[in-house]
Order: sequence, then structure tokens, then C-alpha cells
Amino acid sequence: MADRPTYKTKQREILMDYLENRPGVHITAGDVCEYLKIQGATIGQSTVYRQLERLVDEGKLNKYVLDNNTPACFEYVGEAHKEGGDTCYHCKCEKCGKLIHLHCEEMNEFREHLYQEHHFRLDSRRTVLYGICEDCQE
Repeated sequence: MADRPTYKTKQREILMDYLENRPGVHITAGDVCEYLKIQGATIGQSTVYRQLERLVDEGKLNKYVLDNNTPACFEYVGEAHKEGGDTCYHCKCEKCGKLIHLHCEEMNEFREHLYQEHHFRLDSRRTVLYGICEDCQE
């Protein structure tokens, strides 16, 4: 996407403060809107969505789309993503909907295997493994 100027508005400052204080936490646009409402900030829902998408374009947020029934979630990564930071895969429980974040070297080895042996580049931001979590197995 073409570089657009980043305006330092009060709304963006509030949004960035919220995101920067939650690194590695997956949030939805609804979570952001609720927080802003509690803070008394007058930022419309469409502005929140637009700003979140812009931050994804800038590489400051990762966006995860799990399925058609779940809202997209976002994760603040700052400059880490641009610098080849930590890769996160996801497991989603088919019973309770719990989302488990995987930060393990074996998944990176699997991604490398897919590329080297099968010439397929896996996008970890869109990779979700489905199954049953430990709590639901009991």
C-alpha cells in the first residue's frame, strides 16, 4: 500500500496508548470501542476500524481472521513484525472457542519444511489449527 502521511490526532494517540499497553494480547475492534467508550473518548466505530486497518498496513498490528463467525482480532507488534519478530500460530477449540497462541520453534520448523520440500509459503497470521482444548477433553 502506498505510504500515506500519519496524522498525530488525539484519537490516534488514545488508540496507540491502548494498543501499546497490550502487546501480544489479541483484541477485537469491539474491545477497542468499549475501552474508548469507558474512557469517554468520542471515536466512532468506523474510525476505529479504519485506524486498525491502517495500523495493520503500517506493520504495527497483526490481523487474524479465524473464521467467518468470529470477529477479526488484532495484536500489537510495534516494529517487531517488520524486523522479523516472533511468529504466532493459533489453535482454536471447536467446543468452547478458546484461542491458544503457539510460539514454538517446532511450528517454525514445520513452516520451513513446507517451503523447502513443498514450495509452499505458510502465512502464520492466517494459520489456525482446529481441535479440542485440554479443558474440553475432560
